[in-house]
Amino acid sequence: MPDRLKALVIEDDPRVRRTLKNVLEEEGYHVIERENGDAVVDLVKAESFGIVTLDVQLGAQNGFDILRDIRAVSKVPVIMVTGRDDVFDRVVGLEIGADDYITKPFHVREVLARVRAVTRRKADTEATRVQPILEEHCVLVDGLRIDLDGMEITGRDGTSCDLTAADFKLLRVFLDRPRRQLSRDQLMDFIGGTAWSPLDRTIDNQVARLRKKIERNPAEPQLIKTVRGVGYVFTGDVTPLDSQSDGSKSA
Repeated sequence: MPDRLKALVIEDDPRVRRTLKNVLEEEGYHVIERENGDAVVDLVKAESFGIVTLDVQLGAQNGFDILRDIRAVSKVPVIMVTGRDDVFDRVVGLEIGADDYITKPFHVREVLARVRAVTRRKADTEATRVQPILEEHCVLVDGLRIDLDGMEITGRDGTSCDLTAADFKLLRVFLDRPRRQLSRDQLMDFIGGTAWSPLDRTIDNQVARLRKKIERNPAEPQLIKTVRGVGYVFTGDVTPLDSQSDGSKSA
């Protein structure tokens, strides 16, 4: 099963909170609900959330104050939810650090579109900040010895893994960006492909093929994990190898 990202819904109206919860669960999130801002900052610090929806007015509590507190400890995407179509509210929220706004009453499709847009922008920003970090010639990943120069992989049993150039290019993208959520669009860009559409299964097929070659159990992948609604994330530990000390070079 794919990893489920966590979402935090902070909303004092039970009906709105339930609607947001249902929408986010349909998108694959595990949703935590709060009816006010009490202890929310501690929760954000303790948990890894993919998205937060925050009501502007939580009874006597001001959502903008809660947003300020969240921004002091986290860059998690935050979508403000407001009952007023007020430009001033929008400007204040965006200046404080909100990523987007939803105005009540809203349609579930709008919520989905805004959640996807915000998380996609977040993933795009994170990915563009990352520069390839692997300057080593060889690395070790879960028992696999990967020769980055020769584009060769020695399997856990000591035999050579048969990877195509396309397989290796995709693997290199993941190795250079460990633990970064990458969308299908980003993966297409990184490997030099065409723009991805929801009906295009090219990346999914390539990931499935790569998993068959590097995962201990492709049916339950531990290196390349699916992030529902986003894309994929490489969770394996990448250990640089000194070619002179690992016995690959003769004296």
